[in-house]
Amino acid sequence: MIASVLGKPGSRRREYSILLILVAVFLAAYFLPFEEMQTGSVATNSVKESLLMLQDYARCHVLLCLVPALFIAGAISVFVSQAAVLKYFGSQANKVLAYGVASVSGTVLAVCSCTILPLFAGIYSRGAGIGPASAFLYSGPAINVLAIMLTARVLGWELGIARAVGAILFSVVIGLVMHVLYRKEERAKTTSEGFVLPEEDSRRSLGKNIIYFAIMVGILVFANWSRPAQEEGIWYAVFSIKWVITGVLCVLLAAVLWFWFARQELSVWTSSSWGYAKKILPLLFIGVIVAGVLLGRPGHPALVPQQWISSCVGGNGLGANLFASIAGAFMYFATLTEIPILESLLGAGMGKGPALALLLAGPALSLPNMLVIRSVIGTQKTVVYVVLVVLLSTVAGVVFGTFF
Repeated sequence: MIASVLGKPGSRRREYSILLILVAVFLAAYFLPFEEMQTGSVATNSVKESLLMLQDYARCHVLLCLVPALFIAGAISVFVSQAAVLKYFGSQANKVLAYGVASVSGTVLAVCSCTILPLFAGIYSRGAGIGPASAFLYSGPAINVLAIMLTARVLGWELGIARAVGAILFSVVIGLVMHVLYRKEERAKTTSEGFVLPEEDSRRSLGKNIIYFAIMVGILVFANWSRPAQEEGIWYAVFSIKWVITGVLCVLLAAVLWFWFARQELSVWTSSSWGYAKKILPLLFIGVIVAGVLLGRPGHPALVPQQWISSCVGGNGLGANLFASIAGAFMYFATLTEIPILESLLGAGMGKGPALALLLAGPALSLPNMLVIRSVIGTQKTVVYVVLVVLLSTVAGVVFGTFF
């Protein structure tokens, strides 16, 4: 199976080399005792922070978040017919349906700004319009039900409600603006000479495909179900049995693959997933290291002192909100980690407007996230997308800070 995934004998050695390098980097990041590194200057401390940040990502996100997401992305590319993607997410699709589904995807996925990338690449490569794809890209990490509820509980109901409303609204606005800006390019895809809408794939019924994807999304969701702040209620009840649920879903997935899929299909699926892994993992590792050198982990200084950030986001002025949006856009936040960070910043004098701006920009963007987006949609679209997120977050922060 592995040999078939890695390709023909002529290219197999190269693919094996790439695989071994990725595995070696992952194992080094996971196991090496970076915490014991000695530091004596800002530069050496920044290097240590970058390695510890990479280690945190390797231990907390690669195996449970990114690997399942890569397999889902590979499945989208292989088993979701291009006709279905074009019908529901293409440039000519029903706008209400396309943006409605894309804008609330985060309530199901609950992923971070990096885990959403393989899924975004998967639907975009199958022909999704830049508008719905951008809405999906933003909403995936931004509209996290648990994160919104925890925000309301820890930071106040005003910030919780504002975060929920702002995230859903932003996903639609960002998607529509991207569609309008690139509508000619999108139209050219569907009106170019020789374009024919592909026929629907009939190898399996729609119901079987829905079950297949629902199981994989379920594995992604429950394997990453976070421990709630209080050990009570339905969220903790689910957390206490999350590995039982995940195990049952894995057994169901194995049964589905055995009975519904041919061996050749599984080979193509794993090959597609490997293709996304080669494209995304190196950029993520590089981006995490760079972000760690510059900003460090939450509560740990690096090249850019964190007290500078705190001192720049006091009050609710335009400058404070813009700075919070930009800082949040470049920092990496694992799912739910933005809440304790903001709790400490609010205690240090951060205004509620900048807090909302960071909540709306931070979880949806990061430096590693930007690098991968650029490889999928190009530099110009990436810059436009990032600017839209930053500007909308700034405006929302100013408005919220004015009233609260």
